[in-house]
Amino acid sequence: MTPALASLGEALKTPTPWLDPYIAIAGQVASAAPSGSVADALNTARGASLEDLRFVAQTALPEGEPYESFIFRTGCIPTRDNLHDLFNGLMWLSYPQTKRQLNILQAQQLATRGNPGSRGPLRDALTLFDENAAILRAPTPLLEALRQRNWKGLFLDQREQWAAARLVIFGHALMEKLLQPYKAITAHVWVVDAISDESLAASLDPSRLAAKDFLPLPVLGVPGWWPANEAPGFYDDADVFRRPRRES
Repeated sequence: MTPALASLGEALKTPTPWLDPYIAIAGQVASAAPSGSVADALNTARGASLEDLRFVAQTALPEGEPYESFIFRTGCIPTRDNLHDLFNGLMWLSYPQTKRQLNILQAQQLATRGNPGSRGPLRDALTLFDENAAILRAPTPLLEALRQRNWKGLFLDQREQWAAARLVIFGHALMEKLLQPYKAITAHVWVVDAISDESLAASLDPSRLAAKDFLPLPVLGVPGWWPANEAPGFYDDADVFRRPRRES
């Protein structure tokens, strides 16, 4: 078993809140190909929604061809034997429509701007979403506090409101960071009315993405996500829970 698959298996023994939505599919992946590569494990676990796509070794990517263009052209997802690509694959298995839409938009931008070329705001936002997004559906008081960077209002005054909220980690780089948690880990939050693969894919409006309609959220401040945030003074750390610039 590769170290990445072994690490995922260890994490599943004591799953954290951020991993909860992925326990079933992650368990399939972790046990799918114990003597094979990450790509092998992901291919074994993929379902009908990914029949036309497959995970391949990183060496299959031709030199000079952009990763996103290669996926769009071939239906093959280059995959290294590391946690970063393992979590990327986990997102493909969990949110295939959303990952396809991200890939389509990236490929369109590459075709328009060329490679190398100016990335532009849309490509930058697509990368942020893919690597570091967290998806949030929440009651209005929480959303207002988050937009205002009112951290004590968000995490203390409105603490009980989190029971009615749902926060799902989507970015695979963000998931990798959370295996070794530290207080300052911050997600780019994408606010939605519903969390499903179909609705999330539909929310990827290019104009909204290009405007970088994200909200910063130190995810380990979320009630129940890290025991340390029960301690008095946890949210007093201004290096993590920063005020808006106009107030700083």
